[in-house]
Amino acid sequence: MRKALVVLALILVAEAAFVMIKGTEKKAAEVKQVQALKVEGTSLVYEDGTPAVFRGISFGWHNIWPRFYNAKAVTYLADDWGAKIFRVAIGADSHAKSDNPDIHDGYMGEHDFALECAVNVIDAAIAKNCYVIVDWHSHVLHLEEAKKFFTEIATRYKGVPNVIYELFNEPVCYSFEDGREDPYEDLAIDDAMLGYWMDLKAYAEELIATITAIDNREPLILMGCPSWDQRVDLPARFPVKGYQNIMYTMHFYAATHEAWLREATDKAIEAGIPIFISECAGCEADGNGFLDEEAWNVYSNWATEKGLSMMAWSISDKDETCSMLTPDAASEGGWTQEQTKPWGKIVKDWIKNSK
Repeated sequence: MRKALVVLALILVAEAAFVMIKGTEKKAAEVKQVQALKVEGTSLVYEDGTPAVFRGISFGWHNIWPRFYNAKAVTYLADDWGAKIFRVAIGADSHAKSDNPDIHDGYMGEHDFALECAVNVIDAAIAKNCYVIVDWHSHVLHLEEAKKFFTEIATRYKGVPNVIYELFNEPVCYSFEDGREDPYEDLAIDDAMLGYWMDLKAYAEELIATITAIDNREPLILMGCPSWDQRVDLPARFPVKGYQNIMYTMHFYAATHEAWLREATDKAIEAGIPIFISECAGCEADGNGFLDEEAWNVYSNWATEKGLSMMAWSISDKDETCSMLTPDAASEGGWTQEQTKPWGKIVKDWIKNSK
C-alpha cells in the first residue's frame, strides 16, 4: 500500500511538473518580443525598416537613488507615463560620493548592489516589452572595470533585443581625468581633445569586441564623446571602426546649451554620424537653476524634425530642477500631482504626446 502511495505521489508530481512546464512554454510564447534596433545611415530603425524614434526616461544614479530601481516603478512609468524606453545609470566609481558622502559606492566599490539595481530595472523593462539602455555612468575612463560590467550584462542578456549598451556616459577631457589644478584646461586645446577622443575610440572598440564576443546579435551600442557628450565633431572626424550598429551620444541641458550645440550636431549628422540623445533636461547644465520650457521645446521640436531619440533626466528626488519627484514620492510609483515636480510633469506630458 505504501509503495502504491509513493508511486501515485510520483505520478502526481510528474503531472504537476508537466503542467508547470507547459504553462511556462505557453506564457513564453505569449510574450511579445520587441524588434531589434539597427542603424541605417544616420537613422535608427526597427528590424522591419520602419523609423525608431524614442522619447524616454533615465533613472538617476543607481547609488544615489536606488529606491527607484524596482519593477513597480518601471511598470508605473510604462503604464501611467507611457514610457517605452528606460535608461539605467549605473554609477561606475565613487565620484558621486564627493557631494553625497552617505550614499552607496559605485559598481567598482559595491559590485553586487550595482548589478542588483541594474537587473531590477532591466528585467522589469523587458517584462513590459520596453527597451532599456544600460549606461556605464562615469566621467573618467575605467576600461577593465567596464569590460567586467558589460561582460556580466551581455552574458545575462545575450540575444535579448530590448537591451542597448551605453559604453561611457560623459567623458570630459584629459585634464579632468588627471585631476589637474584646472580640471577643464584641455577643453580649449584642440589637439588635447582630439587625442582624448582617440583614446575613447580605442576604449569603445575594445568594449564592443568584449560585448559582441558574447552577444553576437549585433546589439545597438551607444558611445559618448568628450566635453560631456558635446564634441560630436570628434567622432564625426574619426568614427569607431569595425562595427556598424553604433550611435554617438549627445547630451544637452536646454537652459545652458544654445543653438551652437544643435548646429554642431547637425554638422555631425551631415558628416554621416548617427546621434542618440541619451540624456537631456530643460534646466541648466548643473541640473539646477532655471527651467527654460521655451528652450526645451525648441530642442524637442528640432529633435523630432531630425528623427532623434531623447532620454530625459531623471527619476530622482533631489532638491534640484532636473529631479522629477519630491522626497515624499513613493519608491514604487503612484505619484500624485503634488509629488511630481514641474520638470516631471513636463516630461510626462512630453512622453504621452509622442507619436
